[in-house]
Amino acid sequence: MSINFNEKKGFICDMDGVIYHGNRVLPGVKEFLRWLTVEKKEYLFLTNNSGSTRRELQQKLARMGLEVSEEHFYTSALATAAFLKEQSPGCSVYAIGEAGLLNALYDAGITMNDINPDYVVMGESKSYSLETLTKATNLVMGGAKLIGANSDVSGPIENGIAPACAALVAPIEIATGKKAYFCGKPNPLMMRTGLRLLGCHSNEAVMVGDRMDTDVISGLESGMSTVLVLSGVSTRETLSTFAFRPSVVLDGVGDIPRLAQEGKE
Repeated sequence: MSINFNEKKGFICDMDGVIYHGNRVLPGVKEFLRWLTVEKKEYLFLTNNSGSTRRELQQKLARMGLEVSEEHFYTSALATAAFLKEQSPGCSVYAIGEAGLLNALYDAGITMNDINPDYVVMGESKSYSLETLTKATNLVMGGAKLIGANSDVSGPIENGIAPACAALVAPIEIATGKKAYFCGKPNPLMMRTGLRLLGCHSNEAVMVGDRMDTDVISGLESGMSTVLVLSGVSTRETLSTFAFRPSVVLDGVGDIPRLAQEGKE
């Protein structure tokens, strides 16, 4: 399989392991962003990281020397808030998460409740502790529905990996026997929102990510071309553990403008 990048109108890109590691921008990213701008491609950074707001993500990239405006970001926190607003307008939640998740829930008209909430909502959080875990477990046992912002079990950081949302939710699932519903990638609800924000049909768009189990599968099941980049958690050996394949495997996003130029020649 291959992709004619020049013919594609839109690009949905993961961030961690694709654009940066921790606070370090990855090779080829500036060239990729320049190519998107020059070629007038629509693009959206679709991240399963629920901790940061769109403005925080925009400012993080700015500190790395990348100028990207806020409308180019969509997070699993926003997807989670949109899902709850659609399912149960005005509901209440017990939330464990950072500003990105909490702000998204507030903006969707959802209130905080640690007594008898409709939902327990989990994202990545520095405040995660045995105390908050015990609280969440008992609220779920009491009838609250369990929601996870995303199904990632780990994420890349500068010196290795960190446990991500699904790993943090797992103790509650084990203790209660209840399974969480995850709103981020590869949930097709998040992918459809991304395509709508791009203004693209699935066959006009490319999903770029570093994970087979969230990025590639979400693009594949949405009918998009898929790029697996090896700048994050995956290696070529990773491919052998999955029954599906990306359209293309690249070392990093900097390969995309190079291949696009070769396609013109």
